[in-house]
Amino acid sequence: MDKEQLQQIYLQEEYYWGKEPNKLAQSVLEYISKDQIQGKKAVDLGAGEGRDSAFFAKQGFDVVAMDFSPAGLAKAKRLAEEMGTAIRTMEGDLNNFVFAHPVDLVYSIGTMQYIHPSNRAQQFQHFKENTLSCGLNVLFAFTEHPDIEIAPDWGKNEYLYRRDELQSYYSDWETLFTEEFIFDCNSSGIPHRHASRILISKKSS
Repeated sequence: MDKEQLQQIYLQEEYYWGKEPNKLAQSVLEYISKDQIQGKKAVDLGAGEGRDSAFFAKQGFDVVAMDFSPAGLAKAKRLAEEMGTAIRTMEGDLNNFVFAHPVDLVYSIGTMQYIHPSNRAQQFQHFKENTLSCGLNVLFAFTEHPDIEIAPDWGKNEYLYRRDELQSYYSDWETLFTEEFIFDCNSSGIPHRHASRILISKKSS
């Protein structure tokens, strides 16, 4: 969806994406044990309404939720408070976002497609350079696939990744998990399918 559409959606009282964390966010606990989390810094790139940011904060991460939408970030803060925790928010654009400080976890789901292809090499290098030793980058990207048509609500400022592209930016890191898969989606009330890639990579010490 275009950014303008998302801003209008986030202005509504209802949480469009729900309040429960995504399975990808929950999977982080398989790689960082609960007793190691306290005080670790995380940034949620394209946090939307904050369901994953609030989850990370509840686990003990020091979380910055970044998104272009002030309406989404306001809801993210409310959700964290509702869950008895707190996050910090930062309005920004993935195409030129600059980290305020290095972090232990860089996380993003459903927003990597907003990075223009011409900016990707630079931005992924920035993410990597601002990840602390032994830190994780946990990322999800929509990918091209010969059997999958462009989603009907795909926006003018969204760009698919080549099927091998996301992992190519992390060839010098340890790959802990990667998977390409196709899933059904009903965003905007229009049934369709997406091809996607998950990549969980670890920076060496």
